[in-house]
Amino acid sequence: MAKDAKPDAGRIDLDELAAIVARRAAGEGEASYTRSLIAKGVAKCAQKLGEEAVETALAAVGPDTKAVVSEGADLLYHFVVLLQARGVSLEDIYAELGRRTSRSGLEEKASRPKG
Repeated sequence: MAKDAKPDAGRIDLDELAAIVARRAAGEGEASYTRSLIAKGVAKCAQKLGEEAVETALAAVGPDTKAVVSEGADLLYHFVVLLQARGVSLEDIYAELGRRTSRSGLEEKASRPKG
C-alpha cells in the first residue's frame, strides 16, 4: 500500500487507491510521498514502478507469501502513481482490458502491431 495512504477500512480497491493518489497529488502545503514522487516526473515514477515489479517478481519465487502481498501492494500503488503522473485513468485501463478480453489472448496478441 502507499506509504502515506491511511484508508478508513481494512481494504481498498484500485478505484479507491486512485482517488487517494489523486487527492495526495493535488494536495498543497501538506507533506506527501505521493506528491513528491509525482513532482519528480514521469521517468522517476516509471523507475519506481520498475523497481517494484522486480521486487514483486523476486518475492513471487521465494517462500514468503507475505512478501508477495507486500510487494504486490507496492507495485499496484506505484502503477497508480504512474498513471496519475501520465494523466491516464483507471477507466482507460479497464476499457482496454475489456477490449482485450472480448476475444482470446492469442487472437488479441496476433492483432497487435508488430514493431
